[in-house]
Amino acid sequence: MELTLLGTGTPEGLPRPGCPCAACAVSVGPRARAATSLLVDGALLLDLTPGAVLAGARAGHSLAGVRQVLLTHPHDGPSVELPPGLPAAVRVPDGRELAVISGHRVRAVPMDAPGTGYEVTGPDGSRLLYLPPGAAPAGHERGPGFPQRPYDMVLADVLGRPEALARLRATGAAGPTTDVIAVHLDHDTPPGLELERRCAAAGARAVPDGTTVTVGEYHAVPDLPRRTLVLGGARSGKSLEAERRLAGFPEVVYVATSGTREGDAEWAARVGLHRERRPGTWRTVETCELAPLLSEGGPPLLIDCLALWLTDAMDRAGAWDDAVWAGRGRKELQERVAELVAALRATRRTVVAVSNEVGSGIVPATASGRRFRDELGRLNAAVASECEHVLLVVAGQALVLKD
Repeated sequence: MELTLLGTGTPEGLPRPGCPCAACAVSVGPRARAATSLLVDGALLLDLTPGAVLAGARAGHSLAGVRQVLLTHPHDGPSVELPPGLPAAVRVPDGRELAVISGHRVRAVPMDAPGTGYEVTGPDGSRLLYLPPGAAPAGHERGPGFPQRPYDMVLADVLGRPEALARLRATGAAGPTTDVIAVHLDHDTPPGLELERRCAAAGARAVPDGTTVTVGEYHAVPDLPRRTLVLGGARSGKSLEAERRLAGFPEVVYVATSGTREGDAEWAARVGLHRERRPGTWRTVETCELAPLLSEGGPPLLIDCLALWLTDAMDRAGAWDDAVWAGRGRKELQERVAELVAALRATRRTVVAVSNEVGSGIVPATASGRRFRDELGRLNAAVASECEHVLLVVAGQALVLKD
């Protein structure tokens, strides 16, 4: 099948009319995106959007051969006037199949949000799945609603609903060779390098409007780094950035090194906000014993954070006391750090670790505070040397330090 993306944006398009935000301000020229609309083999149109005829002409395709127009958005009819010559736009009921005169077969896939998803099988047997904005397939288990082999291509709201992709991977509907294309792109993600980076973190890619692709043709996306370190100051957005990097995985073990703080209501509220933000399929483990987890097999680990792990390690070594530090404390801490770094070097798991960057802040007033700052700097450097990818998050903006 040949697929032309007439548009790749949200229904409002990008830039949004009248929106003064920074992302809309730079979404001009090749970065502008019309509402998502797909032309399949010149015969099947998925979503009728304003300017579809002109968009097709710009991409070198006429809509004169379209035999079927299908809608995905949660409304009863086309949002724009039907261009002359096109068949009436319809929606296929969930679970129903439709045979198009062009030889394509279409099945409506139930969603967990308003709208309709479509599985399209071409005359050549290639298969794609197209999901509406803000929606994921309903249900989690493999069954009649999911294919017996992975789709060749998935087009979905990857950045808005990353768990949709995780769900498809969990059921086997999306595999390592599935070409995942991000559509319904909005101004929440700045265009350009930041868009490419976020898509790559999900194992997906974004393409400009008017791009024609071949379903089933392999397209390499940047390999997901196996070990990533995310650094940042307080409230910089480093934890959110780390979570984004694993949002497309069907299962993740979230390693909380903070433990519990009895009677600390503020801390409990902060922990609660973090939990609510994470997907329900993630499992939380509260521990500072990282080496055993790294040596085991299993799903990806998100370690948040190394600064709290170091606090625990210094507690165990008695490193806050000057006399203990000068005696056995320094050596014990160095051994514990070396154990962690060796386990990170040898691990086979995908790991995203979060740590504080405190070297640019105020010089602590106490010797123990300066000791913690120095040891955290050394720990960050040692962990970064074992990671394929290192990011520094400043004011919510991720800067790539090592890639």
